[in-house]
Amino acid sequence: MSDIVPPEVRPKPAVPAKPPNVGAPSPSSPFPPQGLGVGGGGISAPPPSAIPVPIGSHGPSHGGSHSVGHGIGHSVSHAGSHAGSHAAPHSGGHGHGGSHSSSGGSTLLGYIGIDTIIEQMRKKTMKTGFDFNIMVVGHSGLGKSTLVNTLFKSQVSRRSAGWARDEKIPKTVEIKAVSHVIEEGGVKMKLTVVDTPGFGDQINNDNCWEPISKYINEQYEKFLKEEVNITRKKRIPDTRVHCCLYFISPTGHSLRQLDTEFMKRLSHSVNIIPIIAKADTLTIEERQEFKQRVRKELEMSGIEFYPQKEFDDDMEDKSDNDKIREAMPFAVVGSDKEYQVNGKRVLGRKTAWGIVEVENPNHCEFAQLRDFLIRSHLQDLKEVTHNIHYETYRAKRLNENGGLHPISSADTQESNL
Repeated sequence: MSDIVPPEVRPKPAVPAKPPNVGAPSPSSPFPPQGLGVGGGGISAPPPSAIPVPIGSHGPSHGGSHSVGHGIGHSVSHAGSHAGSHAAPHSGGHGHGGSHSSSGGSTLLGYIGIDTIIEQMRKKTMKTGFDFNIMVVGHSGLGKSTLVNTLFKSQVSRRSAGWARDEKIPKTVEIKAVSHVIEEGGVKMKLTVVDTPGFGDQINNDNCWEPISKYINEQYEKFLKEEVNITRKKRIPDTRVHCCLYFISPTGHSLRQLDTEFMKRLSHSVNIIPIIAKADTLTIEERQEFKQRVRKELEMSGIEFYPQKEFDDDMEDKSDNDKIREAMPFAVVGSDKEYQVNGKRVLGRKTAWGIVEVENPNHCEFAQLRDFLIRSHLQDLKEVTHNIHYETYRAKRLNENGGLHPISSADTQESNL
């Protein structure tokens, strides 16, 4: 009596390759051919909805990816060739399916939902919010605090740095940061305004940029130490300066030596945006001539201000940024007072001959600065800070010390106190 091999361990014959002329789709069928059913029971191939769509596969399905249909309507996707072992099918039918793709990518048979990633990112950002840190540098009395308040339409900057008669002017440049959480349309932003009272107010202004440079590097160092921690925070607090607004006095002549020296020394560690303050003290002709003269002096001094040409990602960015670079430095007017003009309440400065409207492009370039700084380039300012300026500092620090030693959580708690 011969031994009977149980059905469970009986070897299965190899499945032959699908002939090229089998399973051709009919003209009325919107789906690619699904193959023929193999096996007993009269069970046909699974419907198209039960066959997974391979993404990124190229060429015919037999050499790249194929599906094994089970009798219960379940399908398992296999990648690779038939040189590997095949999974044992169930007692149902065994069918081959495939996806035909071109070199441009796979053809999807239905909606997947990849486009919802943007909405997912938006919801996550709205929950967590984001940080934006802006520094203002310039002489006292140029309207730095007023301009920042005008930009964000709220009292986000500290009180004016104008000195009273009985108040002593500080002998060194001070660094004062004020943070506020502002919300618009459900989006929360932690805005930090870093002011530099005392800059350029001394008779001898040698090295007055050093406290500012030190503060910028300290924020990079703080972020770097958080990164090299063994137990890092889920979200590292970002106090790095994303943007530095440098206020130029509206002299109408040329840049001062202090202006040139400051921007030259800090242009490689922070995004500098030069602006002409209190532009209503200049006529239209004087303003245009002064802007051209400032651009020429910056170019001759080798000073790169944001947006830098080498950071343009593509031709579209280059075209947009070229228009911005041609309009810089922006000649702006700031005001937090409202006046009635033609039945509308507008922000402006009242003079003996009329009202200078802050948001009127015919009066000044404040609207251009706001759109550029907040509505079109705010995220790019943060990315350039992280990917260029911070990475430059990080590489320099790691090369100097041969790498930073991880600090314990106890040291971190002491530094945060």
